Amino acid sequence: MNFKGIIKDHILANINVSAKGFVVGAANVIPGVSGGTMALVTGIFEKLIHSIRSIDGFALKMLFKGRFKEFSIHINFFFLVAFFTGVILSIFTLARLLDYFFQHYPVYIWAYFFGLILASVFYVGKSIPAWRFDTFFFLIAGASVAFFISLASPATENENFLYLVLSGAVAVCSMILPGLSGSFILIIMGNYQLVAIEAINNLRLDILFPVFTGIVGGLLIFSRILSWLFRKYRNRTLAVLTGIIAGSLPLLWPWKYPVYKTDSCGNAITGKRGELLIEAYERYIPSSFTSEVFTAFILMAGGIASILLVELIAGYRSGKEQEKQ
Repeated sequence: MNFKGIIKDHILANINVSAKGFVVGAANVIPGVSGGTMALVTGIFEKLIHSIRSIDGFALKMLFKGRFKEFSIHINFFFLVAFFTGVILSIFTLARLLDYFFQHYPVYIWAYFFGLILASVFYVGKSIPAWRFDTFFFLIAGASVAFFISLASPATENENFLYLVLSGAVAVCSMILPGLSGSFILIIMGNYQLVAIEAINNLRLDILFPVFTGIVGGLLIFSRILSWLFRKYRNRTLAVLTGIIAGSLPLLWPWKYPVYKTDSCGNAITGKRGELLIEAYERYIPSSFTSEVFTAFILMAGGIASILLVELIAGYRSGKEQEKQ
């Protein structure tokens, strides 16, 4: 292959990684949808975890000594830049759009992502070569954890600096762990509206800086744990992740209405910006087959089809790479 061909392939590969980062970033903004699941489904999860994990003392030593080429190879620098460019672009461009759709068409948004995650359960589980008693055990354990998290009640909003750092650290752990939604964790901690909507849309650095600090710290620490688990216990780890994805499905059920927090007198409790505070969600099955229900099922099928398309593209690319070898 000539030099121009190599450069072209390199650029296309980075655009592809950025596109996957965009999908992961979009998932991170949506409560109940896991960015980690999207990374797993798009085939970059393990590479992402191992690349982040490689940012260590040895890498920093090379950087400070000016050994930039070795540093970039060691941490897979261009892959990480392409990925996080897509993530950041996605978060800042979709925050307003998703805010609008969640306010006006919540059932349709939830239906699409319910189908998306439902199909993900099958494809992530399929990556385990052999199912045995221990893998089934870890599958059930993961599903149980995700299910009980889905029943938790949200806390109240908190702008304390250390709490914002903790929010960022905990949320990013959920973002890179397939099946757990970082945005939903922020809802549980009471800071979703503050961080994912207000701070991003209004560029509130007093909120974004401590959250970003927590994200960086949590990312560097948790990526090492996940990388070790994949090296030592890959099948069991995938079984847990499959269970977590399956157990998180109730979070995305389209037909639900919020139960708002009330005081001892039954009056609704509002947040600092006058918004009603959500305590939990009541889920229900539609009693009649309306046009909204029909559209929701179409979108649910569209979510399933999206994963099928991703898998077909991934299989095609894998086949092409094997032909080159």
